[in-house]
Amino acid sequence: MEEQAVNTRMPLIGDPAPAFTAKTTQGPINFPADFKGKWVILFSHPADFTPVCTTEFMTFANMHEDFKKLNTELIGLSIDSLYAHIAWLRTIKEKIEYKGMKGIEVNFPLIEDIKMDIAKMYGMLQPGASSTQAVRAVFVIDPKTIVRAVLYYPLSTGRNMDEIKRMIIAMQKADKENIATPANWQPGDDVIVPPPGSCGTAKERVESKSDDTYCLDWFMCFKKQK
Repeated sequence: MEEQAVNTRMPLIGDPAPAFTAKTTQGPINFPADFKGKWVILFSHPADFTPVCTTEFMTFANMHEDFKKLNTELIGLSIDSLYAHIAWLRTIKEKIEYKGMKGIEVNFPLIEDIKMDIAKMYGMLQPGASSTQAVRAVFVIDPKTIVRAVLYYPLSTGRNMDEIKRMIIAMQKADKENIATPANWQPGDDVIVPPPGSCGTAKERVESKSDDTYCLDWFMCFKKQK
């Protein structure tokens, strides 16, 4: 782990996901090798037994099956011991009720990172916010183990799990259909087709009478969703 801790540059979109091994509440993992072929949401939180983190973990756990249907795995991380993780997750299951969620069991891995090796490797430590707590970072990693999205939230602000799910759906659709998604896109909304590569193609596209495609201008065309 000493070699891992040297690299403090956070991975950026398009970078290979930095590799590590770790102890988790679901046993040891070798990342990202163990998850190749799947999408992964790797997210950090400041500490166990904190209220914002508790609401986040309950919400993620409640949506776990939804993410699995999207071929997506969840992995949490904080700078706490495995024993603290287990005690906290047991408390969530046995004592906490929030927004109708009760008896919630967290079945996805929660990483022990006491030495902060992984948090440093992924740029999850922000000295201006805290030197001993990981901020609310989210890394979306694709089946080829490439970082596809990076989100950072302040310590005080809980994440929107529906937005993270929407991002996964949008990126999967973009990969499969070679399209892009517009502002505030939701599944079922029309999507954007790539800009034309030549003037001739642009003219043809604007004048096209296709039933499933329409243009607002030569560079801005949409494909209808059935």
